[in-house]
Amino acid sequence: MRDLQHFDVSGALLDWYDRHAREMPWRVGPTDRAAGVRPDPYRVWLSEVMLQQTTVAAVRDYFHRFTARWPTVAALAAAPDEAVMGEWAGLGYYARARNLLKCARAVSEEHGGQFPDSYEGLIALPGIGPYTAAAIAAIAFDRAETVLDGNVERVMARLYDVQEPLPGVKPVLKEHAAALTPTARPGDHAQAVMDLGATICTPRAPACGICPLRAPCLARQRGTAPDLPRKSPKKPKPTRHGHVYLAQRADGAWLLERRPDKGLLGGMLGWPGSDWSEAPAPSPPFEAQWRELPAEVRHTFTHFHLILRIHTAQLPETMAPDGLVIVDKHAFRPSDLPTVMRKAFDLWRGQ
Repeated sequence: MRDLQHFDVSGALLDWYDRHAREMPWRVGPTDRAAGVRPDPYRVWLSEVMLQQTTVAAVRDYFHRFTARWPTVAALAAAPDEAVMGEWAGLGYYARARNLLKCARAVSEEHGGQFPDSYEGLIALPGIGPYTAAAIAAIAFDRAETVLDGNVERVMARLYDVQEPLPGVKPVLKEHAAALTPTARPGDHAQAVMDLGATICTPRAPACGICPLRAPCLARQRGTAPDLPRKSPKKPKPTRHGHVYLAQRADGAWLLERRPDKGLLGGMLGWPGSDWSEAPAPSPPFEAQWRELPAEVRHTFTHFHLILRIHTAQLPETMAPDGLVIVDKHAFRPSDLPTVMRKAFDLWRGQ
């Protein structure tokens, strides 16, 4: 049994990573890196933004589509907002897509299309916070920055048997992670810790028997690993209600609205509707023979549950109310709608 002070944690991690690194479309593997291939900062940045609160499995196809359509940061910066928002639809947390465009345009216009190569330069860009700045600096530019995501937090909590709960204990976990971050191959080290948390030091049933850090891991020694990291009790999510109005003209065109830039689903096209609150009043966008469907949309956002009542109407071919966007039936793609709005369309289609 080895203690942490006399165990080469980073060396053991890197040896393990060189043999077991996950293959990612945005990642340069150890063999290619050894041959001098460097990660593309654009692809690293794009993947990190997409991966925020989203799984690798969910992100892969989106990443392939984005990089095929916009292979460089300059290409993305020149893309129309609605095209980017449409490709992002279904990935959730739509503020990320708006910040994606702001950041791409800042890099293109203010930095000549090149990402800054330091934490300080990266965090000054729109939409890039401490975690993303550290991840890009480490992975793309081999800066010895401390990358702390949920996987790293879990590994640190178990390695040091930290009993205090999240989120309050985050600074302590970051100190532990910083103490282990090497100056040599810090990008590979950061990815190794994240891979370890994702594949071996998992939330449930960690595979301690094959972990490269099993010898010095205090939680394994003390039998507390399955209980860590501890978390403070979450407050129950409130439930909000709302009304949405699906209107189609006789020529097949749909009437949608562009949501405000700020707030949930900002900048996205969606169905007009009421506010989302405890008891919203019906608020049809114009007069029509509205019919309520015998079904409700149920959707969960980060901070609340939402239940939407669906109203539908068939309109004359020439009807074009002010303030709404008319989308031709051939241009309408349900997949471009945010998930909650697509659920309403799917219920309408099912009825």
